Amino acid sequence: MTTSTALPGPCTLCGDADGRRVSGSWYCAACGWRYGDVPDPDLPLPRIDVVYYLRFDRRVKIGTSMRPRQRLASIRHDELLAFEPGGRPVEQQRHREFAHLREGGEWFTFSHELQVHTTTLRAEGDPWRLHARWLSEALRS
Repeated sequence: MTTSTALPGPCTLCGDADGRRVSGSWYCAACGWRYGDVPDPDLPLPRIDVVYYLRFDRRVKIGTSMRPRQRLASIRHDELLAFEPGGRPVEQQRHREFAHLREGGEWFTFSHELQVHTTTLRAEGDPWRLHARWLSEALRS
């Protein structure tokens, strides 16, 4: 039997408060991590490469990072639009796909076409919750 409610405390992996109780154990609703479990601090976390979309005014930066919190903290932006899983190959594919909108480097005009793409990605969920889920899945495998 599964019931949804608040976790006894924030998830140790992603910080979310929503949970579900399955067969006597609590699991985070956002990332699926079992409540109370802590990743082994002696082991490195799995590498989760993401392609990020950052909006600054009417421009969007399409980049990639394996440490998105650190990377995004170093880039001036107004809004994190979306993440999608993938590294350089996915980033390069997006750069080719939106090449006609390129303003320079990794910056692109925030056109309707790019807005539709990022809205579709965002429909999958909040970028940080998605990242936590991908990390959780990698830790469980």
